[in-house]
Amino acid sequence: MSVPALMIHHDDNVATALRPLEGGERVTVSAGGREITVTLYRPVPFGHKFALEDIPAGELVIKYGETIGRATALIRRGEHVHLHNVEGLRGRGDRR
Repeated sequence: MSVPALMIHHDDNVATALRPLEGGERVTVSAGGREITVTLYRPVPFGHKFALEDIPAGELVIKYGETIGRATALIRRGEHVHLHNVEGLRGRGDRR
């Protein structure tokens, strides 16, 4: 049985799909003794992220134990996390 998704660091609030995942699929990930099971709202393409917990608008999105962006809207547990609901924070000339 293959691992469906990967959470790298115990502080992560997103995981990455290691294969295409179906809406309604239950996925379990673990890191650093923390294990989380979520049910996906919609399909998540290979290599894309999904939320492991509710991430309120304005809150940081954490992957690999590092900030990778900020939620632009509420991202619910099990929801696809991508450009439609996250803004990047690195390399932006409008923020210092």
